[in-house]
Amino acid sequence: MSITDRTRKLLWGRSGNRCAICKNELVVDSTQFDRESIVGEECHIVSSRLKGPRFDSRFPATAIDTYENLVLLCRTHHKQIDDQSETFSVDILKKIKSDHEAWVSEKLANEGISDPLRVRRIAENIPQYLEKFTTGKQLLELVTNVMAYSFDHDELHSEQEAELVGCFLQNLQDWGEISRELDAGERVHAAYSLSHMLSELEQNGFIAFGGREVRMLEGGAQEEPSSWPIAILCVLRIDNNQIIQVTMEDAEVMINQTSNKKKHD
Repeated sequence: MSITDRTRKLLWGRSGNRCAICKNELVVDSTQFDRESIVGEECHIVSSRLKGPRFDSRFPATAIDTYENLVLLCRTHHKQIDDQSETFSVDILKKIKSDHEAWVSEKLANEGISDPLRVRRIAENIPQYLEKFTTGKQLLELVTNVMAYSFDHDELHSEQEAELVGCFLQNLQDWGEISRELDAGERVHAAYSLSHMLSELEQNGFIAFGGREVRMLEGGAQEEPSSWPIAILCVLRIDNNQIIQVTMEDAEVMINQTSNKKKHD
């Protein structure tokens, strides 16, 4: 099981895009040279890992990724509550979360803000074309620091194909869910594993295409709209007529056009 889009929207919206402990904003705007940076983390109150912080064998596995078992924090305080799990007990964290959400709600109520929570698409942020992925490293970068996933695939003709494509998409989402917590060695392992799955897809006649789209989370209990990056991925058959064959000459033209546009911007 993983955190659903609905759960994420509730958590970020009710937390006002701020850490429940230090109240700092958790999305840093993009710059001229780099994409936006998400410094907020969806932290589990009760860990699913046997030796994890606040692990409880009686806690239902189906409740691990629910809204009630998550608190939104900055990276510093996420590390602190896990390192100091005796101080930050389950009851303490639930109190911190409820107090913070009450603070956000009261603050916005005083300002007369009561818009419903929504995710808005921005036309210029919608990718015109999806990139063909050839390495697991590219795939891992796609799903790192995203808030949701938009996955699609061609019609599948057998149980074997359903198993192959289903496992690929689920593994990709699973790596995305824990991508912020991976150390350097684990990222290498993840990229290698995804490369192997990409090769297996191609051997069975499929190609993976994808890209990112940054939407805006608005309304709810947050003061300002915040970035809501989406990982887009489509698994298509090699002979799908939607795939555009690009020659080297075409690629050079597109690169020159992009370069000229950046100069004018």
